[in-house]
Order: sequence, then C-alpha cells, then structure tokens
Amino acid sequence: MNPGVDDDVRHAGADNRVELAIGGMTCASCAMRIEKRLNKLDGVTATVNYATEKARVEFADGAAAVATEDLITQVEKAGYTAALPAPEPEPGTPAEPGSAEAPDPTRALRDRLIVSALLSVPVIAMAMAPALQFEYWQWASLTLAAPVLVWGALPFHIAAWKNLKLGAATMDTLVSMGTIAAFAWSVYALFLGTAGTPGMTHPFELTIARTDGAANIYLEVAAGVTTFILAGRYFEARSKRRAGAALRALLELGAKDVAILRDGREERVPVERLAGGDLFVVRPGEKIATDGVVSEGTSAVDMSMLTGESVPVEVGPGSNVAGATVNAGGRLVVRATRVGSDTQLAQMARLVEDAQNGKAEAQRLADKISGVFVPIVIALAFATLGFWMGTGGSIAAAFTAAVAVLIIACPCALGLATPTALLVGTGRGAQLGILIKGPEILESTRGVDTIVLDKTGTVTTGQMTLVDVVLAEGQDETEVLRLAGALENASEHPIAQAIAKGAEDRAGDLAAVEGFANVEGLGVQGVVDGHAVVVGRTALLTDWAQHLPQHLADAKAAAEAQGKTAVAVGWDGEARAVLVVADAVKPTSAQAVRQFRALGLTPVLLTGDNTAVARSVADEVGIEEVIAEVLPKDKVDAVKRLQSEGRSVAMVGDGVNDAAALAQADLGLAMGTGTDAAIEASDLTLVRGDLRAAADAIRLSRRTLGTIKGNLFWAFAYNVAALPLAAAGLLNPMIAGAAMAFSSVFVVSNSLRLKGFKPLSGNDAPASAAPARPSRQEAATTS
Repeated sequence: MNPGVDDDVRHAGADNRVELAIGGMTCASCAMRIEKRLNKLDGVTATVNYATEKARVEFADGAAAVATEDLITQVEKAGYTAALPAPEPEPGTPAEPGSAEAPDPTRALRDRLIVSALLSVPVIAMAMAPALQFEYWQWASLTLAAPVLVWGALPFHIAAWKNLKLGAATMDTLVSMGTIAAFAWSVYALFLGTAGTPGMTHPFELTIARTDGAANIYLEVAAGVTTFILAGRYFEARSKRRAGAALRALLELGAKDVAILRDGREERVPVERLAGGDLFVVRPGEKIATDGVVSEGTSAVDMSMLTGESVPVEVGPGSNVAGATVNAGGRLVVRATRVGSDTQLAQMARLVEDAQNGKAEAQRLADKISGVFVPIVIALAFATLGFWMGTGGSIAAAFTAAVAVLIIACPCALGLATPTALLVGTGRGAQLGILIKGPEILESTRGVDTIVLDKTGTVTTGQMTLVDVVLAEGQDETEVLRLAGALENASEHPIAQAIAKGAEDRAGDLAAVEGFANVEGLGVQGVVDGHAVVVGRTALLTDWAQHLPQHLADAKAAAEAQGKTAVAVGWDGEARAVLVVADAVKPTSAQAVRQFRALGLTPVLLTGDNTAVARSVADEVGIEEVIAEVLPKDKVDAVKRLQSEGRSVAMVGDGVNDAAALAQADLGLAMGTGTDAAIEASDLTLVRGDLRAAADAIRLSRRTLGTIKGNLFWAFAYNVAALPLAAAGLLNPMIAGAAMAFSSVFVVSNSLRLKGFKPLSGNDAPASAAPARPSRQEAATTS
C-alpha cells in the first residue's frame, strides 16, 4: 500500500475517518456481521451500509488510527472483501475514455437468471402436468435441472458455505440446503430407487399417505426455488446499483471547460487545469467554472441551484460567485478562489454522500424472520430423521420425512413475495408518473408523519412569471403590455424575459424597438411605435420626470413586501403602469396540501427564498409551518431537527440544493421536472412535476408495502402449516408440489391486485400549468 493512502479516502477535515468498499454481502445481516467485527477493534466505530456497499470507520479522539490493512483483514476474516474505494472525479472532470462502457455488475446475475429460467420452465411443467410426462421425462428433468442447481444456485451455495464456517445461518443457508436435499434425493430415487423406471409418472393427486419416497423426484423444487430466488436477487441488485448515482449527477453539473485570460487573450482549457488566482471569462448563458470573485463586468447570475432563490442575483466587481451557477446576463471576468474539492458544488456532493451513508437500510422482513426460522427448520429436519430412525422406521422413510421438511420449508413463495408486488406496484406507478426505486423505500412510507416541501419548482413553477398588471387611470392593459413587452424582449435579463413572455401571451405579437439602451442597475429604455418607453426602477422613471401616482406606488410597495419584483412602466412623460413578476404557485399545489393532510401528514414549507415570499406562498396553499432563508446545508439541518423531534420526515424537492436533504429524509420524493441530482438522491420520483402525484406516490407505496407483507405472511404461514405434516411423514410429494405451486400462485395473484390502484379523484388529470421537463441546461439551474 502506498504511504499516505488513507488520506486519499478521508474527507477534508475528517482525519479520523476512513471508508472501505465492501464486497460479498447478500443480505442486511451480512452488514451487521461486518459491523460487529470492526467494532471490536479499540477506538473504532464502524457503520456498514448494505445499500451502498460501503463501510465508514471513525476513530475515537485520542485513539491511534488503526491501519487500513488491519480493517481490511478483519472484514476478510468475516468472509467478505474490502478495499479502498476508487476516488471520485473532481467536479467538471471529463470522464476517462471508455468509462461509459463500464461493466454492468448485474449482468452476470441477469444471465444466471435467464439461463436458469429457460431450463426450469420445462422441468416444472413436466412435474406438474402428467400429460407431459413422456417415457423418459424424469431423465430429461435431471439433465435440465442439474445446471440450474450446480451453476444457477452457485451464489447461494457459496454464501451458505461461508455462513457455515462462521457458524451462522441465513436465507441462503435454507435455499442451499433445500435445493441440494431435493436434488440429492431425486438422484437417489432415480439411480437407487424406482423413479428411474421407464414410463414412471407422477400422478397429480391430493392424498395424504406414508411413503418411502423411492419413487418420487423433486427436481422441479430444486430448479424452481433457485430461479425464483435469483429473480428476487436480480431486481434487488438492479435497484442497489443506483445508490451512487446521485454523486455522479452532482459532479456532472460543473462546467467542462473554461476560457482563461492569459496576457489579455482568452485560452479555452479543460476545467481541471484551472488554478486558484486565475482569471477566467464567463459569457451570457455559460456556467461559471468554479468559485470566485467578479473582477470585471456586471450581470445577473442564476444561483437557484445553490440557494433556492428564484430571482437571479445581480453581481458586479467584488461579488462572490459559485461554480456551476449560470451567468444569465452580461460578460464577466472572474478570479478563481476555490477549485476542485473545495468548491460549494463538491461540498454539496459530500453532503449527499454523508446523508446516504448515514441512512440505515431497512432490513427486509424475510431476512429478519429467517434468522429464527432457518435454524428451527434445520433442527426440525434432523429431529425428524432421528425420530423415525429411533422408532424403528426404515432409513428410506426417515430420509423421506426429513427431506420433506427441508423441501416444504423451501421459500418458493418468499422468492416471489417481494419482487412480484414490487414489479406490479412500480409498473402501475410508472403509468401514473410515479417511480419507486426499491423495496426498502416502501418501509419508510408507512411511518411518515411530516412532509417537507421545497418551494421553488415544487410548490411553485420555478420560473419567473408576469403575475399582475396595475394600471394608471385611463390606461389600456394591452397597450401597456405591447410597448413594455417589446422593450423588455430586447433585454437578456431573466425578469425582462418573463415580462416579454407574459406580454406576448396576453397582448399578442410585440412591436419592434429602436434606440434600445440598457441603463445599468436601473432598467431599459427605447423607442416603440414612436413612443419613448422606459421600463425599470422608480428612479429611472424619475430621471425622465415620470412620477408614479400614489396608487401605483402603493401597489409596487405591496408587491415588494410579499417578495415579488415590481417594475414601473412609462412613456411620453407619464408613468403608465406597474408590472409584478414572481414565481407563480402551481394551480394544483393547494389541492395537494389538502391531500397530504388527509393522509395524516403535516406539511412544512422549506425554501432558500426570503421569509416574505415563503409566507405568501404558504398562505396561498394552506401551509402553516414555514422554514425560510436556508442554504443547502441548512436544509439538511432542518430535516435533522424535525427528525430529532421524533418526526418521520418525507421531503419533496427538485433542485440540486435539495439533493442532500432528500437523501437525509426518511423518504425523499423528487419532482421529475427537476435536476438529475435531486432525482437520483430521492427514493421516489414524480415524473409529471405535479405535487398531487406525491400524495398518490405515498398511497401506492403504502399499498405495495401492505401487499408485500401480506405475501410474506402467507408464504411463511404455508411453511409453518405444512411442516408438521412433513415431519409426521404424511406429506405426499405431489401435495408438497401442489401446495408450493398454490402458494406461489396466491402470491402472484395478490400482487396483481395492485394493477387496480387508482389515483385520488382528479389527480389523473394533467395540470394545465404544469411545466414540461426542461433541457439539461435548464434543469441545472432549477431550484
């Protein structure tokens, strides 16, 4: 190991922490086993996250740091692998050639599932349908089932062997033992019993009678259980693979190249070559390459991705700007102050990572029960064998009863319980614009009692909109909008563009402008249809001897008191109107808040905007609790504070600034119209961008979770009810097969009921004002 390698994996300012990438975990109990072993080391506190497959190790203050090699050794002694994780690229760093074609870690599992399924289907069909049992069907079944048990079930056998060496038992142990027992007995019956006789058939009959088992084969059990469990593992692995995507989405938001000023000339270079103190140029519409201070120029910068502030911030010489924010106005020359891992964007990426790693993975119910169920079943199988042999029964009959116990305990329906309900539930959700990322998320929905709503882009449209026109006496609204809109249309400022768009929507085509001029910091002026038009601050109109009448001044003051932007309009020596621009509330948000309350949730508005704006929006949609003027880190702290009060918190957001809070919340819901970073950090994604879909998402998640728990209950109930019959030697093999098939059919049928899930009344109607998903450039600036 290279000297100092530990420093590469510890966060800046966190010298007492190290992270390891863990391999070989198959269930949540594996994570618990690794944690226990690492925590036995002096001065070490370890947390192992099964979802992200990472171990975070912290050293107590004053304790000597344990060498990374020792940590890895402890993990390997537990039967798993550990290594230092590959370092994340710096924000904006281009991907290495060919990195987009990294191997899919789920591909091998998928291939194993497909091959096993293709081989298992005919085996199960022949065993359950006497009409398909031709003269040598049992030998064909053996030929098809052998690769499934040996190759398809290999991961279960390996995991069971590791657990056996450690003196532990999990669901893998039961799957491995049951399938091997079924296969081994079938081989015995075929070669040493009478099952291999040409023309042998398995009649499909429902009778209970003692049998020596020498004429029965259980190959469909071995193949079917393996395939069903592989299906569950594949869908779980596919959802787990997305755990680290939030960090990649954050890092990709940074600029990829930058125009550096050298000797008065611009030179465009990759952003990783930018150093602290360098001067670089940012043109209108470009992303700012890194954190810095404006040296030349004035502009409006869209900071919404960092602050949540819907109104662009005016910047000039001496103003601080952040990397990955967008220059919406004029040309800027910026001096870089922080680069690479020190930027605000990189710090936000660490916030998301910290929140994800600190978020406990919900341990699946099947694994919890199997911790008790598996040892009991194994003990019962050996007890059955000993009882029959001790009471004078034949060895064949004793082995038949013991094997029957293991076979009937095989969790065939358990393998279907979670994936089928999840597939049907998520499929129905996709039809309704709701994306559920995995079974562990569903556990969070039941206990949620508080729902935190980001304001900009979630409750509101996230776009500056012309919301009101206040006219001076005798003025015509269409004329005011036509002249003011024409003048503002010549400006690149976001507020000007909002007025121009609103004017065009209400008044039609805009006129041409002559003599357009931008008065820095005050507004714009020009000639439209022969009128000398002025649009901007009151001071600009005053310079032209155009004073606002009292009712216009009052309307402007009232709008600004609510956090809205008011722009005065005048021409030909007279003030004509005040135009009010704001981030408009979505027409469906108030209805969504009422639906949250009906679900027992307390809504909270959380925003980086000022208190006046937040309070105005909250009053409009019916929210009482407001947390305003918060930065991204403060959003995480706000969620933590609510959780510390004993609340279970759901968070709905859409911006990069919401990503860390979404990861910290017990349940994160991202608006599909937002940024990729927010979507990847969330647990649920609402494709339509309609807040009402959040209520339906929680309802669907709870319904799906209830179905999964119902499936698990009946699957285990089937095992528990049948075990006494198997132990008593009264379980005919065909009854075992029929009962297992019935339990699987029941689980699938119960899951299919989720197809009938319907949204709340009116929620399936598209919102007329719901914005379309923006382009990637636009999405990066949405808060």
